[in-house]
Amino acid sequence: MFGITPSARLRPSPFYEATVKEGVTNFTTYNHMLMPTAFGKPEEEYWRLINGVSQWDVAVERQVQLKGPDAGRLAQILSPRDLSKQKVGQGKYVPLCNHQGILINDPICLKLADDLYWLSIADSNIWFWAAAIAAERGLNVEVSEPDVSPMAIQGPKAEDVVAHVCGDWVRELKYFWFRETEIQGIPVVVQRSGWSKQGGFEIYLRDATKGTALWNIFREAGASWGIGPGGPNWCERVESGLISYGGDTDSTTNPYEVRMGKYVDLQVPDDTVGIYALRRIAAEGPKRHSLGIILDAGEPVKPGFLWNPIFKEGRKVGDLTNCVFSYRLQKNIGFALIDSACVIGDAVQAQVAGVMQPGKLTDLPFL
Repeated sequence: MFGITPSARLRPSPFYEATVKEGVTNFTTYNHMLMPTAFGKPEEEYWRLINGVSQWDVAVERQVQLKGPDAGRLAQILSPRDLSKQKVGQGKYVPLCNHQGILINDPICLKLADDLYWLSIADSNIWFWAAAIAAERGLNVEVSEPDVSPMAIQGPKAEDVVAHVCGDWVRELKYFWFRETEIQGIPVVVQRSGWSKQGGFEIYLRDATKGTALWNIFREAGASWGIGPGGPNWCERVESGLISYGGDTDSTTNPYEVRMGKYVDLQVPDDTVGIYALRRIAAEGPKRHSLGIILDAGEPVKPGFLWNPIFKEGRKVGDLTNCVFSYRLQKNIGFALIDSACVIGDAVQAQVAGVMQPGKLTDLPFL
């Protein structure tokens, strides 16, 4: 059994004590914080997400706040997705790229006011990047990390739970739209979003001292619907075809290689970071693409640390970026970041935990 050495480099979330009380068994590190990943009953946690409602501590989805007269301009410079028509109260999924068109994050961009934006980021230090770009462009904007920590309520019964706590107005929220409100005096932002395809909401806590209180409000309110703890579920997200930045991408991946091309608008202003490279990549076509793979192995495989090489006719053609046993398909499945010449239906072999496993490429999502 391993312990965790306390450090200023590794922060607990405002929901840490609540998740410990719930019986958390596994953490990972993400944005210099601890994120609960399991509570000791993986299949039960999976089916709760698929059929009921699951409560997640995702405070590690930190916010990069852009505030000031040039906040909107900076948001657009950072993102190759057109934000010119984004409204207050609307979130948009955006790829962030470096000057070479390489994906460096894939946040949700929330517009809280004309002069206030949040980038709800995946795992990387976008604060430094955003602040550097703002400074070199001479923009009048402050880049900071606000006191904001998301908690997710996910699953087909999530809407009933959140409506019970917040009111039926949440049922009218469109995907990625949000509203600022209070829950028993606790300031929050409620957004229809979350890293699953089962539906749900993210509750952005705006006072870190109220983490346990907010957790318990939803835990108690959700009891009638069988709410229980969980976390971003590896099996469900692979079945649903959800890309994990940093997990399914490497230091050379561009948005077109991982099914994010539809979020790139090539007509955005020329001062958008990476747009020249993205226009070139779009014209030439990506050299790799992301497909699904179904392995022939009958028993659940133990993939260990990924990535693992994929071969076709003895030649390495890509990498297996994740692998999991699907409870619904009863098969071992994963993502292949693979040569664009490889197509759906191709027979390949993936090296998993030192063993060559035959399989077939397929479309995404699996379900």
